[in-house]
Amino acid sequence: MRSALLVVLACGTAAAGPRYGLGRAPTTAELATADISISPTGVGLPEGHGTGREGEAVYLARCAGCHGLHGQGLGDFPALVGGRGTLASRSPVLTVGSYWPFATTLFDYIRRAMPYTSPGTLSTDDIYAVAAFILVENAIIPPDFVVDARTLPRIVMPNAGGFRADPRPDVAPPSTPSSPLREGTLRP
Repeated sequence: MRSALLVVLACGTAAAGPRYGLGRAPTTAELATADISISPTGVGLPEGHGTGREGEAVYLARCAGCHGLHGQGLGDFPALVGGRGTLASRSPVLTVGSYWPFATTLFDYIRRAMPYTSPGTLSTDDIYAVAAFILVENAIIPPDFVVDARTLPRIVMPNAGGFRADPRPDVAPPSTPSSPLREGTLRP
């Protein structure tokens, strides 16, 4: 009995992992700064707004140096615009407009990783505006369309139906918007 108790105690200690006496548990506020995930349905989108017209100035100042004046890409930096109709070809062009299935991914990626030289420095309104500009350049929304937490998840991307659910039984299906609407329209 005593040896069984020692085994249980040893397993419990090993499961907790080693303690090195360094650092501390993060505060709730510190964790909140890293909890910035945006779902395809828009859960997690912050308040704010922007249009393509507003985003053009921000894009030209902060993004065009790498992605080109109209999102065509420069050097090793990828194109953000174009590529429609190429996905089934021998040379698919994977851009926001040709490949990405959800408009919310654009906000999420810009907020996390852009501009390349100083990620996380754009305001929420600037992120919405730059996302809107890229969607305008891809002819998905008109220039004066207001992109915000309510409208962004409703934008139907050209490749919205281009992905299939993971059939593995151990993978939960994603919570994604479903829509029979055609691209360039808004989900209800």
